[in-house]
Amino acid sequence: MGNSNSQQVLKQYWGYDDFRGIQREIIDSICAGRDTLGLMPTGGGKSITFQVPALMKEGVCIVITPLIALMKDQVSHLRQKGILASAIYSGMSRAEIITVLENAIFGGVKLLYVSPERLFSDIFMVKLRRIRVSFITVDEAHCISQWGYDFRPSYLKIAEIRREKPDAPILALTATATPAVVTDIQRQLGFSTPNVFQMSFARSNLIYIVRRAPDKAEELTHILRSVAGSAIVYVRSRKRTRETAQYLNTQGISATFYHAGLEPSTKDERQQQWQQDEVRVMVATNAFGMGIDKADVRLVIHIDCPDSPEAYFQEAGRAGRDGQRSWAVLLYNDSDNRKLKKRIADTYPEKEFIREVYDQLAYFFTVGVGSGSGRTFEFDIEKFCRAYKHFPVPTDSALHILARCGYIDYETDPDSRPRLHMLLARNELNRLDELSGNQEKVITALLRLYGGLFSDYCYIDEGYLAQETGLDRNTIYLILKNLSQRHIIDFIPRRNIPLITYTQRREDGDRIVIPPSVYEERRAQYEHRIQSMLDYATGTAECRSVSLLRYFGEKDAKPCGHCDVCLKHRPTPSAVAADAQSRILDLLSDGEPHHITSLRTLSLPDKQLEEALQHLLEEEKIVMQGSQVTKNVER
Repeated sequence: MGNSNSQQVLKQYWGYDDFRGIQREIIDSICAGRDTLGLMPTGGGKSITFQVPALMKEGVCIVITPLIALMKDQVSHLRQKGILASAIYSGMSRAEIITVLENAIFGGVKLLYVSPERLFSDIFMVKLRRIRVSFITVDEAHCISQWGYDFRPSYLKIAEIRREKPDAPILALTATATPAVVTDIQRQLGFSTPNVFQMSFARSNLIYIVRRAPDKAEELTHILRSVAGSAIVYVRSRKRTRETAQYLNTQGISATFYHAGLEPSTKDERQQQWQQDEVRVMVATNAFGMGIDKADVRLVIHIDCPDSPEAYFQEAGRAGRDGQRSWAVLLYNDSDNRKLKKRIADTYPEKEFIREVYDQLAYFFTVGVGSGSGRTFEFDIEKFCRAYKHFPVPTDSALHILARCGYIDYETDPDSRPRLHMLLARNELNRLDELSGNQEKVITALLRLYGGLFSDYCYIDEGYLAQETGLDRNTIYLILKNLSQRHIIDFIPRRNIPLITYTQRREDGDRIVIPPSVYEERRAQYEHRIQSMLDYATGTAECRSVSLLRYFGEKDAKPCGHCDVCLKHRPTPSAVAADAQSRILDLLSDGEPHHITSLRTLSLPDKQLEEALQHLLEEEKIVMQGSQVTKNVER
């Protein structure tokens, strides 16, 4: 399909007649072999910009993304369209990875999704040399910048792929980047010349509101009752996701919760319930949302203040991707100021404390000065903090800083899912007469769900096995243990314990070097982001949209006219407008839903009726659900 016209490809596979925004410019640039950076807001259609040229160019497009759920989702959608797509991510067996890479070498893959951690395994680098690469896409490209809000050290190694494939251009994509980060992304990825395409981040259908709320729970229910439709509520901690969802359910608002600590099968189930509108509200930490493809989210509410405008903008931007009017609400009170300031001290504890933690780590693992290089230990942070009387959050931050300084490798979320390997040959399984009915069910489900069990260990998910067999998780676990004891399988249960590896010989704590690039400079950046977030939350003079856009380098944004600041500064309605609003409220005074066409009986000019409705909606005096209008009795 070498030189197909991009519009033909778009029509053939996606059914769209034309591109939107800056999609075409980005595609033309990467097809011409130029390193390209595309800045597109959430919902701007980023994936089209690499999927279309991947089909137009000879070879394999490698897509680097940290979002495994998104990766699986996109591969599934592409395959449904008949497009050859595969993915490599943590949890796959070596045999499965080799199969995918061999397919890529021999032309059986057009788009190969890879998580950054998987890029640098020996096997990937060896096979990569034999893969014909059309271009390399770096999704969530802000993760490569130390000035970005979500820096990931694994991204820095992407430059090594570039050295392996010097002729393959790079397409970097992100939804959130300040001007400094835009420059840094291009430097880190070795762009031959600067080349940036940027859409305005303005979202005319999204109304930003900041509410000062002494009682956030009460304000939350008030807003959810005032605005209909699907909603996401973001909170800071896992515990608060559960508590908030339980509270909303007691208030008659259907809600579920989501955080990184849930089982994969539980996450999938809850996401499905919410996406299919079986549950109205998803209460979540920031682990939820990346790659979520639900266009009709009407409300995103933050109960806790995020620690950067980037994070807020990305999370708020999950509302209204269908272009319909939607709200992004931040609930704020004076405790938020105190909590955000505390995060600075927790994330960048004193250097003396960091050195102390380094020394205590050596006592904890009994590692002498001058030894320990290359040794890996399981690390129980709670036990460590009890032993040395520390709080977990600053201790965790100290370990991350030591890792960035190069003294240790700190893996907080090692791939510790349960693993399983069949010890009997396939033909021997047929002779197992003494298996119970449930044991047979489990073995049958394992063979159906997982390939390669006879040749290698495979990561498994007990939740999926439970769904497949109709048994509960605990029964699954006990059956697997029993089969393991009988040497039918080798079963290694999950262990969610972080790992610490000494990357060099242990030093004396006094000799630890913590350079400004790791500590002072990054702390100053973090303080700046937190202060920018506080300025946004407490500002009362500048339009919310203008304030956010200015942070991202858009200097000439116009006031939106709809946010709480714009409404406050709006001139009081004229007598004519006030009369129109009053007549609408009189008509709706019975509290019953009225079809919007019934407002025509008021004989108001169309423009006047539209403006009056708009004002009453923004003031929350009326509620609209589809084409039904009701007076807001919550007020």
